[in-house]
Amino acid sequence: MSKFDSEKVMPRYFIIAVVLTILGVAVLGKAVYIMTAKKAYWTEVADRLKRDSVSVKPNRGNILSCDGQLMASSIPEYKIFMDFQASAFENDSLWLAKIDSVCTGLHNIFPSKSAEEFKRHLEEGRHKVNKNGTTGSRWWNIWPRRIDYNTYMEVKSLPFLNMPRNKSGFCWEEYNARRRPFGTLAERTVGDMFGAKDTARCGLELSYDSILRGTPGLTDRRKILNKYMNIPVTAPIDGADIVTTIDVNMQDLAEKAVIDELKLINGDLGVAILMEVQTGDVKAIVNMTKCADGEYREVKNNAVADLREPGSVFKVASFLVALDDGVVDTTFHINTGSGVYPMHGREMKDHNWRRGGYGTISLPRALEVSSNIGVSYVIDKFYGSNPEKYVDGLYRIGIATDLHVPLVGAAAPRIRRPKKSKNGQYENWSKTALPWMSIGYETQLPPISTVTFYNAIANNGRMMRPRFVKKIVKNGETLMEFPPEVVKEQIAKPQTIKTMQTILEHVVSQGLGKKAGSRAFKVAGKTGTAQISQGAGGYKSGTVQYWLSFAGFFPADDPRYTCLVCIKKSGLPASGGGMSGVVFHQISEGVMARHLKLSVEDAHDTTSVAIPDVKDGDILAADFVLKHLGIKTHVNWDGDIASGTPIWGRAKREDNSVAMSRVKNTDNMMPDVTGMGARDAVYLLESRGLKVKVQGRGKVRSQSLAYGKPISRGNVCVLTLN
Repeated sequence: MSKFDSEKVMPRYFIIAVVLTILGVAVLGKAVYIMTAKKAYWTEVADRLKRDSVSVKPNRGNILSCDGQLMASSIPEYKIFMDFQASAFENDSLWLAKIDSVCTGLHNIFPSKSAEEFKRHLEEGRHKVNKNGTTGSRWWNIWPRRIDYNTYMEVKSLPFLNMPRNKSGFCWEEYNARRRPFGTLAERTVGDMFGAKDTARCGLELSYDSILRGTPGLTDRRKILNKYMNIPVTAPIDGADIVTTIDVNMQDLAEKAVIDELKLINGDLGVAILMEVQTGDVKAIVNMTKCADGEYREVKNNAVADLREPGSVFKVASFLVALDDGVVDTTFHINTGSGVYPMHGREMKDHNWRRGGYGTISLPRALEVSSNIGVSYVIDKFYGSNPEKYVDGLYRIGIATDLHVPLVGAAAPRIRRPKKSKNGQYENWSKTALPWMSIGYETQLPPISTVTFYNAIANNGRMMRPRFVKKIVKNGETLMEFPPEVVKEQIAKPQTIKTMQTILEHVVSQGLGKKAGSRAFKVAGKTGTAQISQGAGGYKSGTVQYWLSFAGFFPADDPRYTCLVCIKKSGLPASGGGMSGVVFHQISEGVMARHLKLSVEDAHDTTSVAIPDVKDGDILAADFVLKHLGIKTHVNWDGDIASGTPIWGRAKREDNSVAMSRVKNTDNMMPDVTGMGARDAVYLLESRGLKVKVQGRGKVRSQSLAYGKPISRGNVCVLTLN
């Protein structure tokens, strides 16, 4: 083993140590140099090379009607900005040369703001001093609101702004905007979005948000030498579409019927729900509230969210319990006296008590005339000593069932139960509670629960859960289906249901619900008029408000649809049958008209009128239609009719033909439009510069400006239709 030679080895180790020390000092010195003297340079390099992950928004799914029509869809919208720290503004001579043409172009696109205002606004952003001492805003609004795609392309094509983004500084942010092709139709049920946040706000948009929203993607974005390069990491998954049960035509019909009646009676609120009997599909749902400007709009989904004392439509539930329990039958008679009956220290009154009441009436007649005494007497007599049995019956027939409606804010019925204390007495339960509960007070139901209960009666006792969405689809493929769901297989004995169906049909044919009926088909239903409690003031504080209802189904002999109409109104007159019943009539007639045969031959019978009643107005158009129907016409006009210009005149039905004669009108004189349809009358008057307001429907019955009087442009003419 050789001896360690320290004189040779140690100098070598010393040299290596010195070299390494010098290298370490050099590296440390270089690092200090970069961090101080070269800081600005490397900061600029870092700014040119950025890497971050960006979330990519998916396309939101559509909301479709039952027949596939778009009720809500997404379209792109943009917010536009200027980046005044882009390379184009390092030497801003080009910007200064183009700013006037840019601002003129912006003014042409957004006329509400002048070119000078645009220039001052943009120059303010260019000279803005930021917190870090730099000049020029990175995200300066060109226009404060979102714009559509066409407007965005107009802005992008302006001089200077049409250059690449890093050269012009023009940048934008894209959003998914929600649009409803049918406007406000079923607005609160379809739902809405918070525009600024792109989040669901209400209705089906909110309830099915996770399905409609889809899944965001991820993109790796790198900035290299002032240019962005996007590298997809995960692709976004677009949202699926939901197919609702809403029928656009039925919805439009129901909304118009409700609004027309509200305007006529100056109502405060109107609700209508149309449900398909067999499936529970909600075909139309209307919620109209009178706003401060006097117009009616959907502000809240009252049909599912409002808890109300239902009034007399609840009497059907009371009698259904009594009939199903077998304590009474249709032969039972009640002595209602003169319309006032003492009930445990309070007076129960019928609506006609000032006219002497109904005297002794049968149980079915009590519902036909909506006798408060008749219903409350039966329930108090047979359930007064055991109110739990009556309330249990209400739960048994399903009217108290929580339907779990798939809309945020939906309320469940509140029907309180009596509770016995240790001494056998009922707590918080007066002797008058049961009689008043039996006629629709001291209980709270949302309208959707009432219509579901009546739908069960129409459906021979089977209660269906209200269905708003039928299925979820994507790219033509069904991802999920929501079949009709039975809540209760049988709410009462079949014979009890049959008896109630007959009674409800008589309510319309020979009771207070006549205005809801139709000459074309049978209708069954029940009226309701309830006084609305004013909180601590009870029912007698200030102006009395009423909750007017009509619930029923049609055709009564083969039910297809159930409908509930509710109206909130202040002051008298107030009638569930005369007001809500009228709306029910309009809806049912319109819905059933879609099922009528369209063949003229099929419509003929021995009593039918072969020659139609033709309205006055454009008799040239009437002549065209009549000739194609093979109906003989006698015309009395001259001049060129080949151009298709309207010929205004009168039409008169004769035995085997229609006689039509021309009426000449002077431009500056008021024409006679009585007997015309609304379309022809409005066209004729507006073509003369008049402003027209129409009230009612049918033919023009009267006009506010007299026939033959001088007129001038801007005059207002009110037309009253039959």
